Amino acid sequence: MTLEQQLAQGISQMGLDISAEQQSKLMDYLNLLAKWNKAFNLTAVRDPAEMVSRHLLDSLSILPYVKGPRCIDVGSGGGLPGIPLAIIRPDLDITLLDSNGKKSRFQFQAVTTLQLNNVQVENKRVEAFQPEQGYDQIISRAFSSMEDMVNWTLHFADENTQWLAMKGVYPHDELAALPDNILCQTVHTLHVPGTEGERHLVELKRVS
Repeated sequence: MTLEQQLAQGISQMGLDISAEQQSKLMDYLNLLAKWNKAFNLTAVRDPAEMVSRHLLDSLSILPYVKGPRCIDVGSGGGLPGIPLAIIRPDLDITLLDSNGKKSRFQFQAVTTLQLNNVQVENKRVEAFQPEQGYDQIISRAFSSMEDMVNWTLHFADENTQWLAMKGVYPHDELAALPDNILCQTVHTLHVPGTEGERHLVELKRVS
């Protein structure tokens, strides 16, 4: 099976409606990621077939819960999940935030090459980035703990902001450690074709 077929099959199994043009752009992004990864060490995943499931399909698994319109992908690394989301949802306004210069350079290259006009790249530490307005959703795939994710990004949020935390196994301990003013709205079980192990998405909201 080709990588393109693997991607198409996974998208079908997830019940997502993604055009052939968008799937082609996702593959262009994957090829860029694999190429730059050799020199820049953007991800520990080296095998492109594994990248399809662990990066592309994993990122797309949260699509049903991404409402936007203003989203920030915190600790975006190689642009995950922000770039795949931006490819499928050109209506979203997505900021990619990462403090690593090499990763931000790759993000900028990918955004330019793929002509993603709805993406801004910010090479800053979380606490140093001061956006002019808040975000509707704060997304993270690689943050250490949900408590840190919320505490470090509170200045991106207003009373309506929602946090989307992508996790592996059900995060019982992290949920118990959340501050009193942060409510867990729901935890979704994600099904990512081709990956082993559990995947969850936690939706958090601030309460007064």
